[in-house]
Amino acid sequence: MASGLRPVDAVKISKALSYTLRHGAEKEGFTLLPGGYLYLDDILQKKRFHMVVTVEDIQAIVDTNDKQRFTMILDEETQRLKICANQGHSLQVDDLDLRPVENGDDFRVVVHGTYYKYWKFIAHEGLKRMNRNHIHFAAGLPSEDGVISGGLKFFISSNNVILSPGNESGIIDPQFFEKVVDRKSGRKLQYPGSDEVLEGDSGEIASGVQSMVVTADNIDDEFQKKSRRKKKNKKGLDS
Repeated sequence: MASGLRPVDAVKISKALSYTLRHGAEKEGFTLLPGGYLYLDDILQKKRFHMVVTVEDIQAIVDTNDKQRFTMILDEETQRLKICANQGHSLQVDDLDLRPVENGDDFRVVVHGTYYKYWKFIAHEGLKRMNRNHIHFAAGLPSEDGVISGGLKFFISSNNVILSPGNESGIIDPQFFEKVVDRKSGRKLQYPGSDEVLEGDSGEIASGVQSMVVTADNIDDEFQKKSRRKKKNKKGLDS
């Protein structure tokens, strides 16, 4: 299907879809269907989409999204198109398409990305799912040792994002970190206020998240923020 959307408009619509499907459905008057789906024609009636966005536009966004955030299918019973976000929800979703990770050998290294400004907190408090249902990871490179267990559950979404709800408090404790490195330099980081380099011994934490590396995440969002700041500053200078 052809779409006449400009790239900048496609990004805006993708973000609007993400918000509705992951976080805002109930506030916007929707009730999520099993699997986190909403009927597309219902979404397109909303003010931000109505008379602006076509089915072809949405299909193009689903097909070309670099992170495969969405799934759109035809409902066999109603013959209506429905769409869902594949992961990233803060809303409770029944029957989300997640497969349990039951063998640590399938994902010997899992990577969570963050920024330096959060590192001190994470080093002491661990990774928290915050207002979302899961902590997000990407699959890293294989290593010789390591398993995923330690009483923590892991799942893989339909777009291959690795997810964990953490422990009963929604936390993955720092004891399960094998190492933390700077994304650009590869330098191993230390615990704040100590000389201890955060690099685990495989014999000591074999029952933990054996190879979790903290690198940079949500870089696209960071770039968007910087771009908006630059535009705002330029506008101020022009005025």
